[in-house]
Amino acid sequence: MLLTDIRRMAQNVKQNINKVIVGKEDVVDQLLIALIASGHVLLEDVPGTGKTLLAKAMAKSLHCTCKRIQFTPDLLPSDLSGINFYNQKASEFQFRPGPVFTNILLADEINRATPRTQSSLLECMEERQVSIDGETRTLDRPFMVIATQNPVENQGTFPLPEAQLDRFLLKVRMGYPSREQGVDILKRFKQDNPLDSLESVADARELTAAQLAYSQVAVHDDLLDYMMHIVERTRSHPDIALGVSPRGSQSLLKAVQVHAILQDRDYVLPDDIKAMAKPVLAHRLLLRHAIRLKEDAADAIIDQLLRDTPVPSETLARNG
Repeated sequence: MLLTDIRRMAQNVKQNINKVIVGKEDVVDQLLIALIASGHVLLEDVPGTGKTLLAKAMAKSLHCTCKRIQFTPDLLPSDLSGINFYNQKASEFQFRPGPVFTNILLADEINRATPRTQSSLLECMEERQVSIDGETRTLDRPFMVIATQNPVENQGTFPLPEAQLDRFLLKVRMGYPSREQGVDILKRFKQDNPLDSLESVADARELTAAQLAYSQVAVHDDLLDYMMHIVERTRSHPDIALGVSPRGSQSLLKAVQVHAILQDRDYVLPDDIKAMAKPVLAHRLLLRHAIRLKEDAADAIIDQLLRDTPVPSETLARNG
């Protein structure tokens, strides 16, 4: 698949989702970036802002299998992965697959489940497989987790551990719509739900091809050094207890390559890195307690690092 084909597919999916979702084009772009880069997305905001609707519209646009599971405090790991049960009629054990055996898994309100259940997603998110009763089973391809969570301060929530957060390529906030967008939403949903009539504009085969081809985007060595400079400064920043991991730096590279494609380029510019730094890196930072209490403190630190880090010239990027 050519890079132009990837961009065309992404544009078609975006336009299709916009038939349902009003005024969240940046959020849709970030979901598409994670999707093409074979990553997972954490959608965070207060209830009722369209997180679940966005995930369902994404799945329907791609003609991929999609399963939704509501995370609750009594949810067990086996409720996600599946179980081996004894079939008395057949006189043998048979495997009943859980909802993780799908292309897109909508993990709704993931931070309402206990840490034990949250951790059961680690293996399938990173290795695309699950281990059940000593047997490893491979998940479907493509596989993507779109997890929604309410702010941690809400009653009955469990903060996601650092190991879990590190496996999400991006963390995205929906935000409230403007008044004009709110009116448009009321008009659009006045008679029926546009999601019900939404048709697919791509399929799993195209998506898999895109996931294999996006890495063709050129990245100059100076831009790789620029990214690592930002990452390394998170590890020595006085307000950060735990900086960005090597997995985080690889995630940033993947995200900026796909971002360049969506900007109709086959090479990465510093602007791509600046655009993706906060959604990729901010949620991976473990802040010191006094700083953690400040709203959007992680985003502010990433902004500071971007301002203080020398930027390579665009000429070098084009020649990469």
